[in-house]
Parts: sequence; structure tokens; C-alpha cells
Amino acid sequence: MPKEISWKKLVQKFRKLGFEGPYAGGRHLFMKKGRLKVIIPNPHEGDISKHLLSEILRQVGITPKEWNKAK
Repeated sequence: MPKEISWKKLVQKFRKLGFEGPYAGGRHLFMKKGRLKVIIPNPHEGDISKHLLSEILRQVGITPKEWNKAK
């Protein structure tokens, strides 16, 4: 996993993993894959840290190996 990832790249990777969106939902945007829903950070707050990315992936059950395969 990279040290940081841009918001745009985060969305692209989730789409390659089968997620749809992002959709508006309260304070944050979210993406969906079936009944699975992942909340993503707002795009105007800069790059997403490795730690936040790890937490997001853990919450939706995506391993770092699966994440790295989605190019």
C-alpha cells in the first residue's frame, strides 16, 4: 500500500473492486457494493493517509493484497 492516496485514486480503486458511487449521504460520501456500504472521506481534505486507508479497508473486509491487485 502507498503511504498516501489521493481521493480520486481511492474512488477508482473501489470501483475496480466492484463498488458503485460515490453517493451523497450526510456529512460524508459513501460507496456501495450490494448491501456493503463504505464511508469515504470528503474530497477537499487532501490525501488519505495510510492509516485511514487501512481502517477503511478493514471495515469493509478488503485485504491489502486484494487492494493492491485492483490497479
